Amino acid sequence: MPYHKDKQQAFQAAQQGYEQAIKSNGVALESSADPDFATKEQMFNQELNEALQQIDNALEVASEHQRAQLRQYQEDLYNLRKDLL
Repeated sequence: MPYHKDKQQAFQAAQQGYEQAIKSNGVALESSADPDFATKEQMFNQELNEALQQIDNALEVASEHQRAQLRQYQEDLYNLRKDLL
């Protein structure tokens, strides 16, 4: 049972990191004319990197169903990063 719990906890941490990165991206985009934009963009980049790391960690123990969702999260975040460049 502990292994299953670890898989679920890893997935939930990755999911939370993904949601925080998406939220942080929205805040950064809303404030593009704001003098603090650079700070908010930097925060988004940090959230993005943390989310991608959590996803990588979760992929190590994920079930097949979780793996598919995690790969989608990963793709979404890579697309956000690419759009910013």
